[in-house]
Amino acid sequence: MNAEGKLRPDATCDGGDLDCGSGLLLIIRNAMQPLSPGGILEVRSREISVKEDLPAWCRLVGHTLVAVQPGEGTYTHYYVRKQQVDEALKADVDKARSFVWSARVRWTEGMQAKAFIRNHSFNVGQPASFDTQDLAPSAVEYLLAAIGGCLAVGFQWRASQRGMKVRNLEVSLQAQAHNILVFLGLEEEGHPGLKHIQGRLYVDADGDEDTLQELWQETLRRSPLTQSLLHEVPVQLELRRV
Repeated sequence: MNAEGKLRPDATCDGGDLDCGSGLLLIIRNAMQPLSPGGILEVRSREISVKEDLPAWCRLVGHTLVAVQPGEGTYTHYYVRKQQVDEALKADVDKARSFVWSARVRWTEGMQAKAFIRNHSFNVGQPASFDTQDLAPSAVEYLLAAIGGCLAVGFQWRASQRGMKVRNLEVSLQAQAHNILVFLGLEEEGHPGLKHIQGRLYVDADGDEDTLQELWQETLRRSPLTQSLLHEVPVQLELRRV
């Protein structure tokens, strides 16, 4: 399906390392929406799975993948011809807006539990532990790991959209509770929630200092987890006897 010469697209979108199941198709639909039927969208991607998933999606919705061409570095360029007015974007946007993540956590023994999330499962230790070694990370440590993962992957993806190569990246986070003794039942004053989370991104990547700082601030602003902590999130939890 490789085309001779260089095609001239009517619009371009860059998915970086994003795969089709993680939002790339939503970006493609959004970029394709203004095009007239027959218009060509160039999709730039560094994710290898797109080579199989994008053709299947095109066949499903009626578009035509007219060419696949290698680009600079690890990029591949996909040229998709719009065959009909795309009415599915609104449905996909509504689906993304209303999507509900879910998890089941089952107590196993002692101070241990096991979490089941989609096709994944992992052990969770105590809510908060002060020891250096435990059978499983504490719930607070999982929270920090989730925030760090959200930021690390988010930053790398946004850098890939700009064609910036990331060679090394690490997020270091620390947290302290307001009063962890409330959790232990030793005190009543205050609450056991986190008082602050502090951290730092260590990155070796292309781009100058200002560009990297801009990307970092955008990553923080668009992170579902950091924004959940920065804004008040209603929590409604009830007990049901079984």
